[in-house]
Amino acid sequence: MTESARDDSHGGALGERLNWLRAAVLGANDGIVSTAGLVVGVAGATDERASLFTAGMAGLLAGSMSMAAGEYVSVSTQRDSERAALAEEKRELRERPEEELAELAELLERRGLSADVARDAAVQLTERDALRAHARVELGIDPDRLTNPWHAAWASFLAFTAGALLPLLAIVLPPASARLPVTVCSVLAALALTGFSSARLGSAAPGRAVLRNVAGGALAMGVTYAVGTLLGAAGV
Repeated sequence: MTESARDDSHGGALGERLNWLRAAVLGANDGIVSTAGLVVGVAGATDERASLFTAGMAGLLAGSMSMAAGEYVSVSTQRDSERAALAEEKRELRERPEEELAELAELLERRGLSADVARDAAVQLTERDALRAHARVELGIDPDRLTNPWHAAWASFLAFTAGALLPLLAIVLPPASARLPVTVCSVLAALALTGFSSARLGSAAPGRAVLRNVAGGALAMGVTYAVGTLLGAAGV
């Protein structure tokens, strides 16, 4: 393997790991915000630990299952599209190999190779594995690393659950007088951390990301608490 190919391989693997890590951080962030809004809203209506725990667990399970199912469907659709593209490319290689060879050489030339070098590289890549060459250069697909919907579903489930556990435990473990301040403080601190992490993973300035995340979480908890308080006072 050439040094350039090794760099591409390492860069692709690193990019894939960063994408998964970013998705995990965002999934945990969703778990924090949605569950915090739910339990704080219920806390506005009642301070019964059993009611808070039931509401929090219901939100955790519903949210994690919804995230997992949505991710499974989304990634399954992507995988089907990748397989269809590979099947079409395989058919084209079988029916018009010379045109596909010229197309591969042109694509390599667009990447900065001279015409002669691009043609030689296209011939060598085609002789080694034509479908793999076209998949990577033309389609941007690695046939050995097609997206796995089960991996994505489990990752979303676990990330959301991990995030949701924080506000759930924060609202049920402390004594009644400390539940709300402990939950609000811990949630805002966690949101600051996830905002910072997502910004750094995306190579963006963390200040605005942290501010947006914390403000959004604070607004969600404030609105749900106000609604819970009003409903509780009305005896609903």
